[in-house]
Amino acid sequence: MTDKSTQLKAFERLLIIMDELREQCPWDKKQTMESLRHLTIEEVYELGDAILDKDLDEVKRELGDVLLHIVFYSKIGSESNNFDIADVCNSICDKLVERHPHIYGDVKVDNEEDVKRNWEQLKLKEGKKSVLEGVPKSLPAMVKANRIQDKVAGVGFDWEEPEQVFEKVEEELSELKEELTRGNQDAIENEFGDVLFSLINYARYLKVNPENALERTNKKFIKRFQYLENKAKLLNKSLQDMTLSEMDILWEEAKSL
Repeated sequence: MTDKSTQLKAFERLLIIMDELREQCPWDKKQTMESLRHLTIEEVYELGDAILDKDLDEVKRELGDVLLHIVFYSKIGSESNNFDIADVCNSICDKLVERHPHIYGDVKVDNEEDVKRNWEQLKLKEGKKSVLEGVPKSLPAMVKANRIQDKVAGVGFDWEEPEQVFEKVEEELSELKEELTRGNQDAIENEFGDVLFSLINYARYLKVNPENALERTNKKFIKRFQYLENKAKLLNKSLQDMTLSEMDILWEEAKSL
């Protein structure tokens, strides 16, 4: 691994290149925070894919893309004299010091849960009216539900035992089943949402990230289905012409790989 001096030189190189691109490249000169926003979101998702795939070379490349965007926003901020990269770095450094009094102060903690509770309480002392203010409105619903539950648990709004959470899952499933018999679509959607919310909450007790878990299943399904498609081609068949029984045989083959 490189030393701090080499790391700082590499970061300085990126800052210099960003200055040059902003001055000389027609595309880079035209960008605004608003025009970069959707690209930044895309880059973060690509980083997430690389992490789930455990592709460390790709993680390195995607981290570079995300870092570029942070530097780009900072450059734009400096042009209007609002903030620059030093302000961005100092801002997060100050926050980390303030939010870790057990490292930079005299607060004692026994475990990770103590740290999380202190974090949320410190945020309220900083002037936030609700622990949920820090949950971005534009987060995907599953990620948002996970963050909501994590944050309220940080101030003690939580179940006492994991068994109670699973009982809640069963209760919500029972209520969904009742609405299915009635056939009210709005009520079905409402109860289905409650089922998902309770399952996401249960995932927290299992120490499972629900977003990661679902994406792993997505990837697994895609791999198996594409095996099924490729196998059908080798048999000179199309999936539309195959029976469910025939497809199920190939699906079981895919599962064994």
